[in-house]
Amino acid sequence: MTKIKLCGLWRPCDIEYANALMPDFIGFVFAPKSKRYVSFAQAQLLRRRLREGITPVGVFVNAPAERIEYLVKQHVISVVQLHGSEDNGFIKTLRSRVDCPVIQAFHIAGAHDVQKAEKSEADFVMLDSGGGTGQSFDHSAISGIKREFFLAGGLDSENVGEAIAKYKPYCVDASSSLETDGVKDRNKMAAFVNAVRYGGKVE
Repeated sequence: MTKIKLCGLWRPCDIEYANALMPDFIGFVFAPKSKRYVSFAQAQLLRRRLREGITPVGVFVNAPAERIEYLVKQHVISVVQLHGSEDNGFIKTLRSRVDCPVIQAFHIAGAHDVQKAEKSEADFVMLDSGGGTGQSFDHSAISGIKREFFLAGGLDSENVGEAIAKYKPYCVDASSSLETDGVKDRNKMAAFVNAVRYGGKVE
């Protein structure tokens, strides 16, 4: 079954919502310019509330390897997600410091971006519209990708089922589509999870 990642959690109640829904992954955003930014102290407190069986992912934009290493070794995150201009050299450096999966995100504007993603040495790639805007991109560009990938960008409870059926991503990721007035909405989170797992039917 396609895995689920709920990203941009920053309040204790967000963690409570996730604990009830049991997604495969949740995301903490450590990019200071993001409205969903969490500090190390915030993330540490949230991590302690997170139910066992949900994997915490740290989202970074051109962060120093030392900072990422610290968060991993403090057991705040178990997976690293890179959203900046990091390259295979940075991934190699990171792997010399930490032993955890790495996801590299790519802004997909066309087939050439998919080709770049194919060459990434990360464990997984994330195909996104870029910028955390919640906007989608032309998914037809990814139809020929030959590696497992996370699909993000504009996915919600209405369209995620079709995206899974057509492109068979390893994992689907949502953040802004799960929000109302800038904060996570429990009902939207539940609808998204149900759409992935049960085709929208509540089980």
